[in-house]
Amino acid sequence: MLPRTRLIAALSALLLLPGHAAWAGEPGHVPWAGEPGHVPWAGEAHGSGPGQRAVPSLETPPLFDDEAGGDADADDPAIWVDSRHPSRSLVIGTAKNAGLRVYDLGGRQLQAIAAPPAPDPDSEPGRFNNVDLVGGIRLAGRTVDLAVVTDRGRDQLRIYRIDPIARRLVDVTAAGVPFLFSKDQAEVNEATTGYGLATYTHGGAAYAVTSRRHTSGLGLFRLQPRGHHVSYQRVDTLDLPSTFRLPNGARWQPCDEPGVGPQVEGMTVDRGTLYAAQEDVGFWRIDLRGNRFHAPSIVDKVREFGVPATYDPETEECTLDWAHDPGYGGTRISADVEGLTVYDAGHGCGYLLVSSQGDSTFLAYDRRTNRFLTRFVITDGPAADGAQHSDGAAVVSAPLGRAFPAGLLVVHDGENTGADSQAPRPSTNFKYVDWRAVAGILPR
Repeated sequence: MLPRTRLIAALSALLLLPGHAAWAGEPGHVPWAGEPGHVPWAGEAHGSGPGQRAVPSLETPPLFDDEAGGDADADDPAIWVDSRHPSRSLVIGTAKNAGLRVYDLGGRQLQAIAAPPAPDPDSEPGRFNNVDLVGGIRLAGRTVDLAVVTDRGRDQLRIYRIDPIARRLVDVTAAGVPFLFSKDQAEVNEATTGYGLATYTHGGAAYAVTSRRHTSGLGLFRLQPRGHHVSYQRVDTLDLPSTFRLPNGARWQPCDEPGVGPQVEGMTVDRGTLYAAQEDVGFWRIDLRGNRFHAPSIVDKVREFGVPATYDPETEECTLDWAHDPGYGGTRISADVEGLTVYDAGHGCGYLLVSSQGDSTFLAYDRRTNRFLTRFVITDGPAADGAQHSDGAAVVSAPLGRAFPAGLLVVHDGENTGADSQAPRPSTNFKYVDWRAVAGILPR
């Protein structure tokens, strides 16, 4: 039986759906910073500048996206907490063409997992894009934790069991798992494949939300344990808007090369709500009640939203016409909006952290109300350089031994410039930030 597919049109998503982020002048609109009538939230004094600063405690070894480096490019982290021995917890990070990396809390690499080879000479090999975790899954009579990865090269999920004793990942992906979105290998080779990822559990089952590269599409998949292995089945789909009707009546679409839509990458699920970052648009909240997608509402928009732009095929870049900005964009996020992660402070309290990749800042929103609180940057410190153009991010509130007694934030650094970076050879890696360094910035 085919999963039901629903297209949420741009007009209804932004102007008609209950709970959407209202435009200026609409009933119920809460003014953005800088708009007449705006009342600053606690801590918003930091919102107009570069923000307060946190420094990383340490970093992982550099990854080099060249032949000598194995085409390794850091992208998205996840933090696995060892509940019995928190100091033995792990950080798992994607390295794109170079697969997956596993690190300890000191940033040392414990394991490197290669992406799968190409299925035939005319196709691409695996390329690991995003990673997330699910815990407490029954597999072959045992309760285990899993790391789930989007393989955008093969349009599949790869699933790994976390071995807490050996501190290694074991591939438990079932043979012959289906494509996430493509109907056949020819369509996989067109590269509109599985991209972003967020996982959650409900009613004893595990689910993965996956976005589709170069489109606004999302898919919801249920993981299916089969003996010692895990497969999955698609149970729902959703298309976010790709064109938008602005309050002045004009229609606007984010600029990109012809045929490429506004994709989603950064995602997280918190207490039955999916937060999804549509890179050139803003980030959305979507109710997953009943393990189905419900109507999306936008939480915050990128500054570039609504700005006319022209694509240059020679440079493969878009030129924004800021002189004709109609003024409907946000004031906080510079495209792309990327990594989303939630710090759980208990009792429904905490913070939703958002990576504003375009200006290398991070924004904090109230977990319960989604109100903007403050912004900060991760800057150079004595132990490691800061994080620039960050993609994925992950945070946990669990104490992780003496090193991180209040929790840990791990972020992707898109321009690693540390002492071991081998500059001018470009490299990427992951930065570990003691949560106490961030907590000192956030309003209380």
